[in-house]
Amino acid sequence: MELKIIIWIVLGLIYLFARRKKNAVPPAPPRGTVTSTEKYEPEAQSSKPMTFEDLLREIEGSKKPEPVPQPTFHETAKPVPQTYYDEDVPEQRKPLEDTNYDYRKYDKIYEDYDNATKNAFIKPSLEETMKLEDTIVRFNQFKGYQQEPRHHVREELLRDLKDPKGFKKAFILSEILQRKF
Repeated sequence: MELKIIIWIVLGLIYLFARRKKNAVPPAPPRGTVTSTEKYEPEAQSSKPMTFEDLLREIEGSKKPEPVPQPTFHETAKPVPQTYYDEDVPEQRKPLEDTNYDYRKYDKIYEDYDNATKNAFIKPSLEETMKLEDTIVRFNQFKGYQQEPRHHVREELLRDLKDPKGFKKAFILSEILQRKF
């Protein structure tokens, strides 16, 4: 157990040293010279990284729309010609929605339901139409539809083992079930 802990500590130290070496800053060139690949940055910006709030203010500032210049009085004083688009539309307009919709006028389902409920009491019930003499009553009428009981070999063997006369069968069965090889 101690060996595992030592291995983990060594791996952690290697990781920390590698990370420190990776983050090491290369030496800065002299102040007077600027190479073509590097851009000049003031020391204040290079030494202090931008915070999240600064980045957020910069993004929000770029998203704000530029103010639209207000028209002067002379520009608004010009008369604007009005265009009427309703001139070509005929006077008779159909309403877009029927607010006085009555479902009973248009749907036949409700009428059929009402008629069925009215006619239900007119028709005689089963008790009124059925006569006892018309029914056919036979003994074992539905016996052909019953399932036959299944006989299992297991049940038969248990019955034979319980029977004292079935000793011969029991002995043979024990020889079969208890193999010596």
